[in-house]
Formats: sequence, structure tokens, C-alpha cells
Amino acid sequence: MPPELNRRRALVVLSRIDAILAWEAQRETERDSKFVELGKCLCEVRAGQYWRLENLKSFDDFLNNRFPESRRKAYYLMSIHENLPPQVRKELKQVGWTKGVELAKLARKQGQEFESATWLHRARQMPKEEFKREVEKELTGKDSEPAELIFFKEPGPSNRAGD
Repeated sequence: MPPELNRRRALVVLSRIDAILAWEAQRETERDSKFVELGKCLCEVRAGQYWRLENLKSFDDFLNNRFPESRRKAYYLMSIHENLPPQVRKELKQVGWTKGVELAKLARKQGQEFESATWLHRARQMPKEEFKREVEKELTGKDSEPAELIFFKEPGPSNRAGD
């Protein structure tokens, strides 16, 4: 027998869950926007050699200090600004760095044929994972939608007596 439903408590708990999920989505959007700005700043630090202000020998030393876990993330953030046309870079804060990385992959591969307005529009409209699949499909010609695969293991010869 199910417990008696406490409607008032249920509404409080469900609304709390919705509030937490909305907060998480907002934080994710804010994080994406900040990382776009971080990439832009990193490009400027490298171009202006601002790392010399800290008496470092190279930009790599600067990245080692600021990103000890992984410099790859810093280079990803910078690649967005380095590979996208100026009109797309202006809009990056709106689409975020996650989609910016995908746009940069396309721009790098397609070069002059990169249709920035079309892809920027798609980036604004689509959820992140769907946009990532679209970019992957464009780059490889294959849909990256995970297919359900079932494997059967054929039993080998039996070592039991009598078989």
C-alpha cells in the first residue's frame, strides 16, 4: 500500500528540485560565458607577452602555473578565438565556449567555405549535445548518434565430460 500523499510537502519538494535544476542551468550558462572571456584573455596574454610581468620565461610557463592539471583546456579556450571569423567571435558569449569549440573545429576544417551565419544560428537554437552531433555529422559525414549494439558470445567447445 503506497504512503498517503502529502500534497503540500510534495509541491514544496518538487518546486525545490525545479529551482535547483534552474540554478544549475544558469550556472552552466554563466560558466560557458566566462570561459569564452578566459580564452580571449589568454590569447591577449600570449600575444602581448603579459606573462613577462611575472618574470616567467615563456607562455608555456604561464600556462603551467595557471593550469597545472591540464594546459589542453587553455589551448581549447584559445583555439575558439584563433579559428573563428570576427563576426562569430563577437557572438561567442551568447553561445558559450562548449559550442564555440565545435564551431572552431568546423571553421578550421572548412576554411573559406565555413558558413558562419548558418552555424552560429544553429549553435544558438540547438542544445549542446544535439549541436555537437550536427558538427560531428558535418565533419565526418556520419551520424554520431549512438546506436544500440547487441553482441552475442558464441559458446566455445565444452570441456565437460559427456559433451
